[in-house]
Amino acid sequence: DPDSGDNGLLLYSLVNNQANEFDIDENTGQIFTVAVAGKVGTFYLEVQAADQGTRSLTAQTTVSVTVDSSSSNNIVVVALNQKINVVERNIAEVKRVLEEKLAWDVYIIDVYSNEFERKARSSTDVTYAKIIAFDEANQEVPAEDVKRKLREQKSNIERELGKIFSTSVTAAIQEAPTDSATPEFVATIVLSVLLACILIAFLVYLLHTIKRKRRYEEQFLVKKQAEIMEGIDNLSATDKHGSPRSLQKPEHTNN
Repeated sequence: DPDSGDNGLLLYSLVNNQANEFDIDENTGQIFTVAVAGKVGTFYLEVQAADQGTRSLTAQTTVSVTVDSSSSNNIVVVALNQKINVVERNIAEVKRVLEEKLAWDVYIIDVYSNEFERKARSSTDVTYAKIIAFDEANQEVPAEDVKRKLREQKSNIERELGKIFSTSVTAAIQEAPTDSATPEFVATIVLSVLLACILIAFLVYLLHTIKRKRRYEEQFLVKKQAEIMEGIDNLSATDKHGSPRSLQKPEHTNN
């Protein structure tokens, strides 16, 4: 949109959202998969762009998305020494540089950082980009070939990216890609630990209660046995005349 101000500010949306299988960044128009696990084939999405002028104008186009179940085998992660919000703003230029230097079609399928609190999107100076490349026959390029080409073109890629970000850029291959630990995941771990501690404390309390109950019962039985033995001893006791006390008849007196 060549307009300026609100008339040139575009917001993107999915017109028919394929049962929430995809999502779109309303500011950049970048499309993401949400729930396509176990699904393959081509999906057609109606994407709309709308400006924010007083009399809003819109335009629509159809985007075809091909889901390949084997894509995850050839994903390569590139680490850039830039803040995630900076990379996201220049994602199209990053894609262009990678395609020019690798001579393949490159798709950036995810951009993330390892920051714990994702709301502070400028707090981390390392951003990871998951990429996958396709050759002229629209076939996936093996991950090892992509890594080899990235190493060969490392200096050229970094020089071109430096022009985009107006600063020195390093682009390194992340050999062991790890997704960031989200707050939800950390909270789950903490909750699990707390539940485990509570369970252990309950078991300790239960064992202590059982032992205390058993000890009380043993003491009660010993006491009862002692009382019984004392009663037997009293039955066999005699008075000063030698007669058993328990056999003596009580004396009655008449008033």
